[in-house]
Amino acid sequence: MSELLLEREQVVPCGKEEAFGFFSDAYNLELITPPFLRFKILDVRPAPLCQAALIDYRLVLHGLPIRWRTRIESWEPPHSFVDVQLKGPYALWHHTHTFESVDEGTLIRDRVRYRLPLGTLGRLVAGRLVEHELRRIFDYRRDATAGILGHAPETADAKTEA
Repeated sequence: MSELLLEREQVVPCGKEEAFGFFSDAYNLELITPPFLRFKILDVRPAPLCQAALIDYRLVLHGLPIRWRTRIESWEPPHSFVDVQLKGPYALWHHTHTFESVDEGTLIRDRVRYRLPLGTLGRLVAGRLVEHELRRIFDYRRDATAGILGHAPETADAKTEA
């Protein structure tokens, strides 16, 4: 079962502490998730986020309701945090968020390692569709983040690798 990788970078014209602060409020995820997913945070324990915090949410994907739970595996304000799926649609979901000060503001990086359920069969049947959907979701996320935190030139487009 091979791992897939989605990486994104963008620069926002604000300080690292402000950018990290925005992403460390789990409820802001609702603001940067495309409406077609009907994404809703159900619970955050404890709030505010910290190491080992649990986030429960629901969404609708292709008409199917999905419950998802993530745990904050690593918490290093204002530099990075990692969330991992405990329950949800993926066999693996490991999302690293990093924040780096640059001349233009803050470079935000997302690195998502994921694996589809059902191993090779899952990848053959749904791999391209999932890759397309994740790009679409992260495009929306990039644009929404730019609208909320201010706009600066993008530094890189999406990369998805096998």
